[in-house]
Amino acid sequence: MKFGILGAGRIAVTMAETIRRMNGSGNACAELYAVASRDMARAQAFARQNGVQKAFGSYADMLADPSLEAVYIATPHSHHYRQIQLCADAGKHVLCEKAFTVNARQAQEALRHARKKGVLAAEAIWTRYQPMRRIIAETIESGVIGEPRTLSANLCYMITDKERIVKRELAGGALLDVGVYTLNFAEMAFGHACRVSGSCTKNEDGVDMHDSMTLEWEDGRTAALYAAADCVSDRRGVICGSEGCIAVENINNPQSLTVYDKNYRVIRQQTAPVQLTGYEYEVTEFCECAAAGKPECPSMPHAETIHMMQVMDSLRAQMGVVYPCEDWDA
Repeated sequence: MKFGILGAGRIAVTMAETIRRMNGSGNACAELYAVASRDMARAQAFARQNGVQKAFGSYADMLADPSLEAVYIATPHSHHYRQIQLCADAGKHVLCEKAFTVNARQAQEALRHARKKGVLAAEAIWTRYQPMRRIIAETIESGVIGEPRTLSANLCYMITDKERIVKRELAGGALLDVGVYTLNFAEMAFGHACRVSGSCTKNEDGVDMHDSMTLEWEDGRTAALYAAADCVSDRRGVICGSEGCIAVENINNPQSLTVYDKNYRVIRQQTAPVQLTGYEYEVTEFCECAAAGKPECPSMPHAETIHMMQVMDSLRAQMGVVYPCEDWDA
């Protein structure tokens, strides 16, 4: 499948590397065909440096190429809604970086539009596709820690040097960029929460720099989550049960889990399968689903994308974080 990358930033480089390495390892489901940037010189430099066949100085020009089959959207959150629809209008399948849009209304409309146009649209949140998701779930379900009762997770990076993080017009802030991983970690472990609450500290532009979030479930389970764009954390997730706990290293790309019994003795350890970059799982599933004519990916179905946007909408309402692009017509 011929892929075009929309945007030429850091995460686009990672996707280009992923597809190159997939081809080198014998998994040639995707081909690095094109890249588009609003700056032709930047697109050409990206193409040279990353082994991409074609460079375009506008998104519309790339989408008009009849050989292009799928697009990976790697632009700021504020642009996703309209770009998903542009790709669908051009008949291209869409793999869009998280957060999928800036709110649930935009996500619902973008996904409805993609279905209407007959293309696959999927959210590229890599932890949903990785094998460690299944491994963590199976460890919980095995009963080794007894009854799961609470969890904690944090994800904090010092990324205030990035314009897309600090500006309201780009739908910046910690929640949509890193907080989304803590929320997905919690709900992959415990399912949909019934109540969410949150608070934040904002920068001078009014976007959240660090967030404190609490989730509750009907059966009494709880989660305490922390995310930030202006400090560094250990990125750990811990799932606590009546007989022990599971510690996951790096919830943004889980590399291992350790199980402790109630006496804090290590009773099980497991490392993640060897990765290329960690993005290969979402690319493989996306290509397989597109080839099969499916409208969504089972690892991150549309209902889950919309639900996660609804959770973040609720948190932002409590935090008082609003983006100008939310007023765009749906």
